[in-house]
Amino acid sequence: MNEAVPNATLSVAAILAEGARRHGDLPAITLNGSSTNYRDLWDQTRAYAGALRGAGVKDGDKVAILIPNVTDFARVYYAVLSLGAVAVPVHALLKRHEIEYVLTDAEVKLMVCAAPLLGEGAPGALSAGAQVLTVLSTVPGEFPRLEDLAQAATPIGTYVPRGPLDIATILYTSGTTGKPKGALGTHFALVEQVNVLLLNTFDMRRGDKLFGGLPLFHTFGQTVALNAGLRAGAEILLLPKFTGEAALAMVLDEGVNVFIGVPTMYVGLLAAAKARPEPAPALRYAVSGGSALPLAILEGFREQFGAAIYEGYGLTETSPVASFNHVGIEPRPGTVGQPVWGVEIEIARPEVADAIELLGSGELGELVIRGHNLFSGYLNRPQATAEAMVDGWFRTGDLGTKDADGYITIVDRKKDMILRNGYNVYPREVEEVLVAHPEITNAAVFGVPDEKHGQEIVAAVTLVAGSLLDATAIGDYARERLAAYKYPRLVEIVAEFPLGPSGKVLKRELVTRYGKE
Repeated sequence: MNEAVPNATLSVAAILAEGARRHGDLPAITLNGSSTNYRDLWDQTRAYAGALRGAGVKDGDKVAILIPNVTDFARVYYAVLSLGAVAVPVHALLKRHEIEYVLTDAEVKLMVCAAPLLGEGAPGALSAGAQVLTVLSTVPGEFPRLEDLAQAATPIGTYVPRGPLDIATILYTSGTTGKPKGALGTHFALVEQVNVLLLNTFDMRRGDKLFGGLPLFHTFGQTVALNAGLRAGAEILLLPKFTGEAALAMVLDEGVNVFIGVPTMYVGLLAAAKARPEPAPALRYAVSGGSALPLAILEGFREQFGAAIYEGYGLTETSPVASFNHVGIEPRPGTVGQPVWGVEIEIARPEVADAIELLGSGELGELVIRGHNLFSGYLNRPQATAEAMVDGWFRTGDLGTKDADGYITIVDRKKDMILRNGYNVYPREVEEVLVAHPEITNAAVFGVPDEKHGQEIVAAVTLVAGSLLDATAIGDYARERLAAYKYPRLVEIVAEFPLGPSGKVLKRELVTRYGKE
């Protein structure tokens, strides 16, 4: 028979429900030394769901979640999903007009907002016509407290079954131009992603302590730390605000087994380790994604902690992991590994927009992806969806190569490539050279308009504490190691970089800041 099974059901909420049944007494989430076990977390989630149901949330409703990395994020997230509603996590640093845009675009009915974020969250939600409930409020206020409603409500029995292709989440992508777009994640894509990651991609085990510093409102932290961690029976050690010192303390003092982060986190962790160069015997495994990891950081991490970083690649639209340096195979530095199980990644001719023309092994082009992990399109953006999904492939906008063994190397974002005097310059190559300098902790290279050369190359760098390096010395260092058309003519020393929700450096903000008029 070739007919689809109309009654098949699946829910992301099953991750926690099954976890309570299988790992009941194990700690699920720990925050500031206080742990909540799997059984209690599910019981609290069912009570929250009962309260949300009492507030009018029903099957298919959109519910926004504006909560930082605290245990209540998980309670609310799974409560929303268990009702058959759609979770719309909101970046915790957005301002009221940005929040209003997201909630209006997603047609959000209700928002659960952490009390410390009500200053921007409440005006944004009310302007969008959304009801507001709060958590983490220590005193009664203008908005009902979900905790109080949960105490008075009847908990739900279990989660509402969903169709595999029903929408579970709407995650807003920052994009490089225009307004953020809501990527539609299905229950099937999110659950299958977790299963594939745990079966043969990651080294994540029952009882592991996971570093929980990635923001849970972002796809990386939400899927790879929260959903995968709870599916595995691990303990997630939440860190509400990342600093290198706080992350290092968690690794050393709380015995983190698996560190999950983006390159800027690894930079911060290694910088903190200079002041506290202690071994981390519990640390077994590390995962990096979000942007390219400089080889100097990868090598420095292994030297400091004795653990390898396994690098992967993905996007919000791919749930997110599409390729990875798989467990059991020594990672290949400089690559993002091979496609995960059931997912195809190929290299296509980037200049052909309306069709997919695949290139051969080793050729440079645009990464295109198809498989079970793909999103269901952009909310209310049929044109954007059609441009991104061509012939069944998702066009990533990233440039890279794939070798004969299937290993993928990311060269750069298609939009980030610099064209100087007709020569292609890939920022990552320049960044690798700069970060290899012992006094440069991180670098971001980008192009700005230039009348003579088309574009000029700019490097923004951060330095180790006490460094006396100046822009001239950095420029000389780069010129000695890079071809004449590649080295940065402009160098800016900065205290910190503008970062996106996942910790990725926002180059578009640097372009705006340093670009020529």
